[in-house]
Amino acid sequence: MPISDVMRIISNLTKSGETLTHRVVISGFWVFILRVLQKVIGLVKLVVLARVLTPEDFGLIGIALITIATLEMFSTTGFQQALIQKKENIDLYLNTSWTVSIVRGTLLFLILLIVAPYAAVFFSSTESKSVIQVIAVSILFQAFTNIGIIYFRKDLEFNRHFIYELVGTLVEFIVSVSTALILRNVWSIVFGVIAGNFATCLISYYLHPYRPRLSIDFGKAKELWKFGKWLSGTSILNFLITQGDDIFIGKILGATALGFYQMAYRISNVPATEVTHVISQVIFPAYSKLQSDISKLRRAFLQTVELSAIISLPLAASIYILAQDFVYLFLGDKWNASISAIKVLALWGAIRSISSSMGPLFNALGKPRIITITQFVKLLLIALMIYPLTIRFGIVGTCIAITIPPIIIDLPLLFYRTRRYLEGSFSIIFESLKAPIICTLFTVLGILLGRKISVEPKAIGFLLSAFLGAALYILSLFLLKQRGIGNLHDTFIIFRRALIKTDDTKNPS
Repeated sequence: MPISDVMRIISNLTKSGETLTHRVVISGFWVFILRVLQKVIGLVKLVVLARVLTPEDFGLIGIALITIATLEMFSTTGFQQALIQKKENIDLYLNTSWTVSIVRGTLLFLILLIVAPYAAVFFSSTESKSVIQVIAVSILFQAFTNIGIIYFRKDLEFNRHFIYELVGTLVEFIVSVSTALILRNVWSIVFGVIAGNFATCLISYYLHPYRPRLSIDFGKAKELWKFGKWLSGTSILNFLITQGDDIFIGKILGATALGFYQMAYRISNVPATEVTHVISQVIFPAYSKLQSDISKLRRAFLQTVELSAIISLPLAASIYILAQDFVYLFLGDKWNASISAIKVLALWGAIRSISSSMGPLFNALGKPRIITITQFVKLLLIALMIYPLTIRFGIVGTCIAITIPPIIIDLPLLFYRTRRYLEGSFSIIFESLKAPIICTLFTVLGILLGRKISVEPKAIGFLLSAFLGAALYILSLFLLKQRGIGNLHDTFIIFRRALIKTDDTKNPS
């Protein structure tokens, strides 16, 4: 099928819902499908690089990216989220936001050139100095990206937004893999990251007609900062929660241990990173449009929780069961130290993906302070546990330290705060989780049946287990839809209507 037909179908599906809630379901579905394509590409890249490079190489790039991410996060403005949340026209704010982005990016680039030697000393890794300084170029490309693409997220035009993202993913994949086969060292990843960011910068001007210019209105900047400061605070705390463990391991255990840990994180957190990515982009602008209608907002939120859980819980369970087989078959024996960490982090990923619906909800309601405070409390708990657990159990102890706080805080918040602001009851949250739990049980049953069958070579047995798990997952979705459990029946109806409308558009009678 030509790409133009694919994008026309996606566009029709996105716009065909009778209400905004329906549009969110369709948009979220297609965003996830496109993200699956990106993760397949990423998985192939990961397997190739894991075979060619060493855990120390992954640790070096991890140190560089942590250093960059730290400076980026502590200088974040929250302007883009503020633009999405605004109900009124945002044209007058775009040049100011773009100019601030360029100033910030240029300063970060210069600062990284200066701090790179100190970061290398901090992590006791002299090789990381040049890696940090070279990869810092990617920040400049990010800073000059066309601010006009903010409309893709604000107006729920995710078909266009993910063309933009997919181009960068493909370029990074091609450059990283091809150079890895030649260089066989960490520089292949560095060149891939730079090339990917350069490609997204270029494609942003092709996809959106807006042409920004250097101009700053301090009044507009102050207005955006008034909302963005809370999001900045939340982002910083979230960074410390999700990246502070990397910094800690890199400092205490070294680059090789960091390589093991980051590999475990990448594999185990597929549910969290992908579902969270979809939710943060699709749901926040949608919630912002619904913020004045509590009944519609409540329904959209419950559908989001259910959809997130119905994807993430079966995936997390599958990752837990198949972790050892996956590492042995696809990564090799040199990565065995990451297996136990993968299993612990799979639980954290599942909780994170389900609770990720709350951030966009409270931000859309104009209450970002709630998430900021919540993240701060989680950070304190992690800080208290991470050192003793890591010293006692290594990277597995670190995994335990970051998994416990979300269980204690995120899940109770999901029930209590949403009940208060959405005027619902505890039972409606439980009802939304019924279908995901059933799907997870079916998936686990399929995988366990597959593992009972002795098949050689082992790779075929692994694929058989995964296939049976996926087959029973699809069967469970069909049965739940037939019985009208949860919101799945509505979701299937919306999607079917969208397909019919697309067919009618292409083949008018």
